[in-house]
Amino acid sequence: MKKQAAEKSKKLVIGNWKCTKSFEDACRWFDSFSANYEPREDVEVVIAPPMIILAQLADYLFKKGVQVSLAAQDVSPFPPGSYTGATAADMLKGISDYAIVGHHERRRYFHETSQNVTNKVSETADAGIKPIVCVDTDHAMSQLTSLGDIDCDNLVIAYCPVDALSYREPQAPEKIAEAASFISQVYPARPIIYGGAISEKNVEQFVSISRISGLFIGSASLQPDSFGKIVRAVQQ
Repeated sequence: MKKQAAEKSKKLVIGNWKCTKSFEDACRWFDSFSANYEPREDVEVVIAPPMIILAQLADYLFKKGVQVSLAAQDVSPFPPGSYTGATAADMLKGISDYAIVGHHERRRYFHETSQNVTNKVSETADAGIKPIVCVDTDHAMSQLTSLGDIDCDNLVIAYCPVDALSYREPQAPEKIAEAASFISQVYPARPIIYGGAISEKNVEQFVSISRISGLFIGSASLQPDSFGKIVRAVQQ
């Protein structure tokens, strides 16, 4: 219980690069970001690069001594085996600390179901990878209750309202607090982070919302300067 409380009190700042950046681009990004980055124990910075460069970046960050965690942008719902094109959770051990699961782009463009997401969370939990489960406004209850039978102390819930992501307009802080309150009733011991149109210009609105334990950043994470400003705002 004490460990769970400590994990929940730690703030998370997660940058999702989506389908952008080569390995060379990523190295330049980290070189620029780390020049002004001062790690703090109470704020964990996580970057989710494209899968194809994940292992290379893990090695690069280790050699450079950059204290940033990595996340896979997706993971297979199946164990290792005859699944062409898949990346099993077991393959992420030692490379990635986290895996993003159920992002609305995966649900929309790749037709992932709540059962797919549940299987992915189960696989990541068994592999010791921390799942970041994305839920939206309209389907939060079904998306959350489908995970009820999975025993995973390290589950992180990312509240990502689809409208905020689609129209690039952040949800009002009071609405985010209301959604976080609802989610915490279903999963009271899990950290909840917010994602949706956050930038270095508006981040101050979101750093102290009740029950929100961090931020999930999309396009603003692509530039090291803007992402660095967001990280510093959360650290303060």
